[in-house]
Amino acid sequence: MRKATIISIGDELILGQTVDTNSAWLASRLAEFGVRATRHVTVADDREAIGAALKAVVGDSGLVILSGGLGPTADDVTRFALADGAGVELRVHAPSVERLRAFFAARSRDLPEANLIQAQIPETGTALVNTCGTAPGIYMRIDGTPVFALPGVPHELREMFAREVAPVLTETAVGNVIRSTCVQTFGLPEAEIGRRLSDLMERERIPQVGTTAAFGLIGVRINARSASAEAAHEMLDATRTEIEQRLGRYAFGRDDDTLASVVGRALRAVGQTLATAESCTGGLIGAQLTEVPGSSDYYVGSVVCYANHVKEKMLGVPAELLAAHGAVSEQVAEAMVAGCAARFQTDYSLAVTGIAGPTSDNSEKPVGLVFIGLSDGSATDVRKHLFGADQPRHAIRLRAAYSALNLLRLRLLDA
Repeated sequence: MRKATIISIGDELILGQTVDTNSAWLASRLAEFGVRATRHVTVADDREAIGAALKAVVGDSGLVILSGGLGPTADDVTRFALADGAGVELRVHAPSVERLRAFFAARSRDLPEANLIQAQIPETGTALVNTCGTAPGIYMRIDGTPVFALPGVPHELREMFAREVAPVLTETAVGNVIRSTCVQTFGLPEAEIGRRLSDLMERERIPQVGTTAAFGLIGVRINARSASAEAAHEMLDATRTEIEQRLGRYAFGRDDDTLASVVGRALRAVGQTLATAESCTGGLIGAQLTEVPGSSDYYVGSVVCYANHVKEKMLGVPAELLAAHGAVSEQVAEAMVAGCAARFQTDYSLAVTGIAGPTSDNSEKPVGLVFIGLSDGSATDVRKHLFGADQPRHAIRLRAAYSALNLLRLRLLDA
């Protein structure tokens, strides 16, 4: 199998100020073309450091991909290091200058002088078109090794990879390929998933099966290696079907599916609508729903009712109910969802109220206590959750938002 090295460039990566997501994404995509990433290297925005990293890997890799350092500022020195490595000078690439002018003109701005540096390409290199940013990529060979330099901005990198790198890898693919998929689950502990899938998760088995957990969401990853893409896909399909059968309703989607996107598809399929009332989640549910393109087809709106007087005025929650039971209670969650349904006149309404921490003002109500209400116009269901007083604030809020969406997902399955 062809080997590759991924070099990520940036002071912010070295200092831990930004998480490097590009390397993981590139490694997974390379595997699809039968290319195995054997090294992930991270270096600072330093010309000599980048040059040293290149020198160390070009003779031992079938492919090198760099990300970052192609911007217009003084610390963007990747292009210089590439030219040093090939022993050539930089030259102005006229078509890239014109694309830069067009980019800024489309935004009613003049091309800043500083951005012209982005149009300088090593003499033996080829500029790669950036369709969604200002930094052209660079392709060249150094000591016979193909080297791609891509922007560090994730969406720019991914678009350029698809347009400029993937076609080259398709033409030169050799040996085994790896295809991957993921079954998305919610509501079942990771240990129980492991028990149900124990025989599928044996290390020597192909396809390989493993899990990744985050805030209650468990992804079941499947990686299939084969001599052909067709054979790999056949193995993936068979294993994925078996996993989904064993996990049943806990498996809600595949790959890039989210609880919000799955709920949205289900609502759109039956032509129904949703509104939300959020206290401790502060709009997280609405944010997740509206992250999905086309969500205006089914999502009507939200009341973010953090303060009690907002619950009273916007949702009609009785003051005496709040006084008697407190904002974090089954009774108030039920009143919130009823008020949300009355205000928005939607087919479904969700309401969330809870204590996200890190402290609670009521000794009888622990941090992590959350009540979630769901109404379908004819019946109301309120669920109590204890997400754990040891959990950080953001984890409790995310788990509450996911749990609310999952409650609706399950209701839609039964409708």
